Amino acid sequence: MNFNQFNLDSRLNTGIQNSGFRTPTPIQESAIPLALAGRDLIGTAQTGTGKTAAFVLPILHKLLNGPRNRTQVLIITPTRELAEQINQTIKELAKGTNLRSATIYGGVGASPQIEALKRGVEIIVACPGRLLDIIQNNNIRLDGIKILVLDEADRMLDMGFLPDIKRILKLVPKQRQTMLFSATFPNEIEQLAAQTLNNPERVSMGIARPAHTVAHTLYPVPQHLKREMVLKILENTETDSILIFARTKHRAQKLARQLAQSGYEATALHGNRSQSQRTAALSGFKSGKFPIMVATDIAARGLDIESISHVINFDMPDTPDAYIHRIGRTGRAKRTGAAFTLTTPEDYDMIRKIEKIMNEKIKEISFPDFDYKAAKPEGQPNSGGQRSQGSRNPGFQERRGFRKKVRNG
Repeated sequence: MNFNQFNLDSRLNTGIQNSGFRTPTPIQESAIPLALAGRDLIGTAQTGTGKTAAFVLPILHKLLNGPRNRTQVLIITPTRELAEQINQTIKELAKGTNLRSATIYGGVGASPQIEALKRGVEIIVACPGRLLDIIQNNNIRLDGIKILVLDEADRMLDMGFLPDIKRILKLVPKQRQTMLFSATFPNEIEQLAAQTLNNPERVSMGIARPAHTVAHTLYPVPQHLKREMVLKILENTETDSILIFARTKHRAQKLARQLAQSGYEATALHGNRSQSQRTAALSGFKSGKFPIMVATDIAARGLDIESISHVINFDMPDTPDAYIHRIGRTGRAKRTGAAFTLTTPEDYDMIRKIEKIMNEKIKEISFPDFDYKAAKPEGQPNSGGQRSQGSRNPGFQERRGFRKKVRNG
């Protein structure tokens, strides 16, 4: 199948070709015809499968073939980074048309966003909190919305946005097309879907297991030696770019700083950084200026960076779903990738749950020349259990070293 078979407006061909689309992905093949037909839609898909284009292309087609006298499309998403990424996809696919879109999110001044709305846009991509602020100040009306997209719904639930979502739903017309995308469906999201969508079609592309293009490895290590283990892994691993997940903002920032002090070009992405700092970090990581980015789970979903060859879980995620979405940052677009997880005894239960989902044991690796019994520095608080060098798979095969950038000055 090719994109011509969708009978999309010919004015979208330039954007489709420039975006490198050749044949539709499974989620696109299933979702686009339903969306074009005006059906409400519940979609689940593995990360990196082209989900965004699956709802953006039908939206653009409908806008090009109908009246455009007001804002007609609202896309709600949990994070600023994902809002910008969706907006970038819209701009790329709408190239050659005069369709307009704008992003609305907090952490930056509202004035430029309000000005963009006053100039007129067909599509708004928004985070819930800032959108409600702008609505309350009478800078936008949603009574012309014909298509509503709720993207990463479970993530919005995790971040406490469900009350805001319900407030927004009361402000959009009842007669509309609604598309909801969620990686998982806890009871709250199932209830939201039942209250929000009209006889929806379900499109699922099997997100229950990690992508088969990703190889998984566990690195047992005492909690206080995690930083040294990361450095050891980097010294013995050849990568393109590497994304490291830490449990807290403080741990992410501290590890990024320690890696930089060890001679690696590293940046951090977490909620304590300003919007300009987050934008610069993400841009630097995408461009290769920073081969390493340390992040909290704010980066675990939706960010589309195909060059990531390795994901390291500095801290074990809280749920198997979180693990799947973290490691989904690599092995994208038919590329292969690797997921390394640093483990302590307190992680055993979570490992078993992940292995059950994968239906296989995850191999363990130990380094023969790593001092697993090194003492914890005095004054360092206990932040987790320790584990000896013992391993199900103690062998280690040397690999070429990770590229360490020379720091000038």
